[in-house]
Amino acid sequence: MLTLLSPAKTLDFETPPVTPHHTTPDFLDDSAALIDVLRGYSPDDIGKLMKLSPALSELNVNRYHDWALPYPDGQAKAAVLAFKGDVYTGLDADSMSVDDLDYAQENLRILSGLYGLLRPLDEILPYRLEMGTRLENSQGKDLYAFWGEKITQALNDVIDAGKHTAVVNLASNEYFRSVKPKKLHAPLITPSFKDEKNGQYKIISFYAKKARGMMAAYQIRERISAPEDLKSFNVAGYRFSEEDSGEFDWVFKRAEKDIPNA
Repeated sequence: MLTLLSPAKTLDFETPPVTPHHTTPDFLDDSAALIDVLRGYSPDDIGKLMKLSPALSELNVNRYHDWALPYPDGQAKAAVLAFKGDVYTGLDADSMSVDDLDYAQENLRILSGLYGLLRPLDEILPYRLEMGTRLENSQGKDLYAFWGEKITQALNDVIDAGKHTAVVNLASNEYFRSVKPKKLHAPLITPSFKDEKNGQYKIISFYAKKARGMMAAYQIRERISAPEDLKSFNVAGYRFSEEDSGEFDWVFKRAEKDIPNA
């Protein structure tokens, strides 16, 4: 079973990694091509393109300038340990064992606007480039055009090599748009997480993001390989709802009494 996550805007390159293991992303030449495009933008241009403050615009222009191959010594970090934010709070990769992270390396992939597709231990440099950015490039008007079918093909290579029986989509809509679902070599399962509020169950973004990370962590720690076993996910009060779920769209619900500080 292969699980997909989105990256995060918040990064941590200060905390020492909990594993010495690391790998190199597969699409670094493509990443370098995007960096070349981004270097043509001024801080004001980046601010308008990505809707960033002047300070963040300046920071990221400097990041594009400093991005280099091979990576500068001591500047890179494994993606799953560098990304922070709600999803990665739920994943809590810093608390995983080396064996857990090695298992994740085979069964988890992170979609990325700059790197295309990342294994958890692929090293990255600090960057900001969301998949939905309308960055004109040699392939078209945005990053979906740039990546084309490369990400889907790469996923199929992983599916075929690892004999994965399903793809579990825990990525956001923005990032999953880079994948061609009908061309995947395995069934696609899309979990959603609903919390009770005033007697009604709805998707609350903050909680849903954290739950995606918790589900990915659950799969890793429990070594879940059969899709049906994922229905046993019962972390932080979430339970699988048979009556609300379809064959491939699975709903997990949490009662208001189980929501922290509710």
